[in-house]
Amino acid sequence: MSDDRFDCVIVGAGCAGSVAAYQLASAGMAVLVVERGPFAGAKNMTGGRIYTHSLEKVFPNFRDEAPLQRRITREKISLVAPDSMFTVDFTANGLREGAAESYSVLRGPFDQWLAEQAEAAGAEFIYGIAVDDLIIREGKVCGIIADGDEVEARVTILADGANSQLVQKAGLAQGRPRPHQMAVGLKETLELPPSVIEDRFSLNPGEGAAWMFAGDCTKGRFGGGFLYTNNDSISFGLVAGIQSAMEGNVPVYQMFEDFKQRLDIAPLIKDATLVEYSGHMVPEGGFAMIPELYGDGVLVAGDAAMLCMNLGYSVRGMDFAITSGELAAATVAAAVEADDESASKLASYKAQLEDCYVLQDLKRFAKFPHYMESSTRIFNEYPVMVGEMMMNLFAVDGSPERPLKQKMTEPLKRVGLMQLARDAMGGVKAL
Repeated sequence: MSDDRFDCVIVGAGCAGSVAAYQLASAGMAVLVVERGPFAGAKNMTGGRIYTHSLEKVFPNFRDEAPLQRRITREKISLVAPDSMFTVDFTANGLREGAAESYSVLRGPFDQWLAEQAEAAGAEFIYGIAVDDLIIREGKVCGIIADGDEVEARVTILADGANSQLVQKAGLAQGRPRPHQMAVGLKETLELPPSVIEDRFSLNPGEGAAWMFAGDCTKGRFGGGFLYTNNDSISFGLVAGIQSAMEGNVPVYQMFEDFKQRLDIAPLIKDATLVEYSGHMVPEGGFAMIPELYGDGVLVAGDAAMLCMNLGYSVRGMDFAITSGELAAATVAAAVEADDESASKLASYKAQLEDCYVLQDLKRFAKFPHYMESSTRIFNEYPVMVGEMMMNLFAVDGSPERPLKQKMTEPLKRVGLMQLARDAMGGVKAL
C-alpha cells in the first residue's frame, strides 16, 4: 500500500463504495478502495433487482454499458400454505417503459463493472485485504489499518456491508445488531436456457419476472422466498429472520430444501444447473437500525448504514446504496475543498439523505419491520385461509354448490373477523 495520504479511503467495493470512488476520482480526488474479497462483488450474494433511477444519475448511459440482466416486466407475489399457493400476477406496459424501470442483476459482474468505471476515472483498488481497524486520533478517524499497514486519509467512507465492525469502532453504532433486526439469506443461481426461462415464466425476450413468496416457505415464520429471472439463469432463494429461525425447530437450510421440493415450486427450477450457492446476513430492521451516518473524518454508506427496506412486495437496497455513495462523495469533495473534515462539515451528508427519497422512504415505513415480525398470522394463518377460500371457489366435486358468501366467510371465521380487522389496520398504519 502507498504511504501517501489520500483524500478519501473507502472500505468496500460494493455499490456504495464504487460509486463514491467513481465520483471522487472524476472530481480529481486521490481515492483508495480496499476490498476484502478477491474482486469486487466476490462476497455479494444478492440475486435481485436494481431500481435504476439512482444508477441513471451517475451513469446516464448505463443501459448500453452495465451488465444488467432482464428488465422486470412481471411482478408476482405468492401466499404459500403447506398444501396450496395463491399468487397475484401483475404485468403492465408501464413496467416496460418509463422512469419506474428495474432490472434483475447479478452482483458479481455488476460490481466488477462499477469498480472498472471507478478505476478508469483514476481510483485505486486493492483486493484481498481486510481492514482490521481505524486510525483514530483525538476522536477523529484519520484512515485505516489493513494487513499491518496504516493508510491515512482526510475522510474515510465505511461501505463494508451489513454488521460492519468498523462502524462500531468509529463510535457510530452501539453494539452489534440484535437478532430480530437481522435475517440470514440463502441463494442459488440456477442456469437455464433463455428460451426455457421465457416459456416457463411467460416472458418476451429480454423481459424478466420478480417473484416474492411468504408463508410456508419459512415454515410460517418471519421471512420469505424470492425468485428473479436473469438472462440465462434464475436467482432463487430464501430469507429468514434470525430471531424467529432460532425459536423454530427447522434450520434455514432445511426450509430452503423443503421449499424447492414443493409440487408448485419444483417445476420452476426443473432441469436447472446449480452454478452458485451463497449465504449472507441481511439487515431487516429498517429505519431503527440506521447508525450515526457521520463523525469526525468518517461517513457510512450502503448496507453498512443499514439502508435497506423490505416491504414484502418490494426489496430496496441497491438504489439506496448508489445514492448514498453519490452523496457521500459530494460531501467528501466539499469537505476537502474547504479543508474541513469535521463532523459539523460532514453533517451535510445526512441532511442530503434526508432531503431525498432514501431517508424519507425509510422513515415513512419505519414501523413496518416490527409489524411484519409481530404479525405472525401473515406467514401461517392467512396463507392457509386464502388457500381454503380458493379451494372452496374452484373445487367442483359433485356436492351441491354452497352460496359464495358461505364459501368465503367460513375460512375467515376460523381466523377471526376482528383479528383480521386489527391486522389489516396495523398494516395500513405501518404502510
